[in-house]
Amino acid sequence: MATSTAPAGQALIGISGWRYEPWRGLFYPPKLPQRQELAFASRMLPTIELNGSFYSLQHPESYQEWHDETPEDFVFSVKGPRYITHMRRLKEVRVPLANFFASGLLALGRKLGPLLWQFPPQMTFKPERFEAFFELLPRSTDEAALLAQEHDERLEGRNLLQAPVRRQLRHAVEIRHESFACAEFVALLRKHRIALVVADTAGRWPLMEDLTADFVYVRLHGDQELYASGYGDAALDDWARRIDAWRHGTQVADARTASPRAAARRARRDVFCYFDNDVKVHAPYDAAHLAARLGVATGMGPDQQQFVPPPGLAGPR
Repeated sequence: MATSTAPAGQALIGISGWRYEPWRGLFYPPKLPQRQELAFASRMLPTIELNGSFYSLQHPESYQEWHDETPEDFVFSVKGPRYITHMRRLKEVRVPLANFFASGLLALGRKLGPLLWQFPPQMTFKPERFEAFFELLPRSTDEAALLAQEHDERLEGRNLLQAPVRRQLRHAVEIRHESFACAEFVALLRKHRIALVVADTAGRWPLMEDLTADFVYVRLHGDQELYASGYGDAALDDWARRIDAWRHGTQVADARTASPRAAARRARRDVFCYFDNDVKVHAPYDAAHLAARLGVATGMGPDQQQFVPPPGLAGPR
């Protein structure tokens, strides 16, 4: 597609996670040690959604290793714990939030991108509960470090309570219940400058494109089959068209929105897009093809199907 030459926000196209057995020998070179998979993937694509944090609290040493193994300009999005979103369902979560921010993610420094909060399909929109949660969320690394000091005994001896870099924090929310498809929820997100995740789930859950923050967060879970199907040329062209409009601060004419109120036009918006259709090894290739349509460089070969392994990471072929 032909993209605009006007100044645009940053568009980062990547993948959700990187540790997938079916990728070995296909996306990853044969016999590449598993410990080198992040180093390899981070030189192919500019951003990765870190989802191990969703399942359990990680350790400061792990975050530091991930920081050190990736290029200087690499970006991690970090998925918030399911303990907060799925188990406690936002009830009495101040200490769990403190534990999350004390667990080490601040070690990512300048590589720390948006924080993703995903909610289960059975969870309905309760305005007061979400308002209280949004009020708790720290908006800077300084605020996050301050909240982290309230961690409980589980984080004793395995915490990071200082931010090596001072910067603003961004939050994005992914919902999976129809009750969120309303103007009230969109207004609440805009009030707190939190991005609504544009989630393509093969029609299983709501797809909403209301612009609610200074950035857009996109998750592509599969075009026809959840987590499994790839994206063809027509679908990738359409997503490229949408992302190009968003990064130039505008909205597409055919946007699927829940609120009748349009977002204020901005000069630009950053866009973070992650492919989560990993089952059949579509994700990294789809990410590369979409990036090419947007003029975003990757580490792929000219046809976006061949990879140029970083020095020292190419296993025997």
